[in-house]
Parts: sequence; structure tokens; C-alpha cells
Amino acid sequence: MRIARLDMEAFKPPYTFVPADSGIAEADSTALEVTDVQIEGHAQDITLRLYRLAGKTALPVLLYFHGGGFTKGSVDQADHAARFFAEHLPALVVSVGYSLAPRFPFPAAPEDAHRAALWVQTRARAFGGNSKKVGVAGHDAGGQLANCLAFIARDRGDVRIAAQALFGPMLDPSLTRLGDEKRLGSDITAKECAACYRAYLPQASQRMHPYAAPLESSRLAGLPATLILTAQNDVLHVEAEKYAGSLIDAGVVTQVVRYPSVSHAALADHPAALQEAVRFFQWRFDARAHR
Repeated sequence: MRIARLDMEAFKPPYTFVPADSGIAEADSTALEVTDVQIEGHAQDITLRLYRLAGKTALPVLLYFHGGGFTKGSVDQADHAARFFAEHLPALVVSVGYSLAPRFPFPAAPEDAHRAALWVQTRARAFGGNSKKVGVAGHDAGGQLANCLAFIARDRGDVRIAAQALFGPMLDPSLTRLGDEKRLGSDITAKECAACYRAYLPQASQRMHPYAAPLESSRLAGLPATLILTAQNDVLHVEAEKYAGSLIDAGVVTQVVRYPSVSHAALADHPAALQEAVRFFQWRFDARAHR
């Protein structure tokens, strides 16, 4: 297996700084600095919520994308995973409040993800981050957006991503590779997935775009090292594991782990899955540091 190396340049979009909402504070908040930053998104301003251990610098950066089927969710929903990565990698975690469908359909969310990555390239250092060590991760639709950002970074050549971790990602708008929801005891259904895709991809032609349907892409080479984490009680684990096989066939360093007796929703904050992702990113960031 191989992993491509890309040389990329930075870009600086507009941004403003505002205090984070103190309502998310928990018992461990004294160890973490949490800050909200507003940047210009594709169709509207979006929020980046930044997490880092107080006083730490030169941290690797992890862009994290919440779940919600492209239509729901927020940086508040991603708080547990973001804190876990900030504390255990440790890293500067940038949780992205991307635009949601149906008001903002494709490609608003992927373009928001890209703008967040461009912001990281030029501004992460001011918040203790090292823009030469960048990873992406996400759950559900957020897993698809993390993967989409890896595609965009490869194709546009302006962002450098070392690794991606996809938790129960939504990868197939055709819905032809779903598992049997009754047999699996899945907490999400094909009908729910279809409704999400209709909102996110209102035009039929969009459902074959490689940024929206990576399982249909014939150009997977050059993507960053990938960890795919799936849940047994989830109709999406079949397509995610097929995608892992396609990445391996394309020469992308890929690891896939399925967790038994775990639902799609629970996977986002599953301790073993989060710890596996920590190990994976530590390995990839260390590998990049020795190049």
C-alpha cells in the first residue's frame, strides 16, 4: 500500500474572532481553551469552534465535522469528540459548523469545509496549531465531508492533509449498498438516509459527483491515509467497508475497524473508536514528522 505526498500552498480567507459559548463548559474545561471563530463560508458566515489544551503550542490540527445527515447537527453535537481529540492526541481541534441542507444544498458544505481548511493553513499557528500536520475526521455526514475535503485538497493542491478518520460515513447517495436494517437492528433506516440525500443533493446529477458519491469515483489514488470506523448495528457499515476496499485497491494506506453491538449514533462518541482514531492520527503525524 502507498500514500501520496502533496506540496500545497496556503490561502487566507476573512475571519473574525468571538468568545465561545460558555454553555458547553464541563468539569474538564479548565484544561481546555475553547474559542469560537467566525469565517466567511461559501454561502454564509460559519463558526469554527477551536479546542486546545491550555498553554500548548505546535499542536497537530484536526478538522472535525459533526453528523446529522447534512440537514441537522452543530458544533455543540460534536463537543464530546472534539474534547476527546484535543485532550488525547493532543491537538488543536477545529470543529466546523458547516452550512446545512435543504437551505444550503451541495456544494455549500464541502466548500465550507475547504474554507475552514484554508483558514487553518494561515491562522492555526496563532491558536497553537501546526499547519504542517493536519488531519480530518467526522461522523455520518461529517465523515463524508471529511472525505470530500480530502478529495478537494488533492485536486486543488492548496491544502495538505496527512490522514482522515471516517466514523460511520454516508458515502453512497444511490443507497444500493446499504445493509439490511431489520437484520442489523439498525438505528437508522434507508428511508431516513434517502430523505437526507434528497435535501443535500436536490439535482439528480449531483448524486454521481465524486465529492458527493465517493464510492462511484474511479480516482481514489492520492488520498491521505484513511481509518474507517463502522458499527455493526448500522446500515451504513456495508458501504463504508466497501469503500475501504476500494481505497486499498487504489494504493491508499487504509485501516478499517467494525465495532460489534454499537449503533450508528453511538459510534460518534464510542470510547474505543475515538481511542483507535487517536492512535491512528498519532502514527500518521509521527510519520509525517520524520519525512
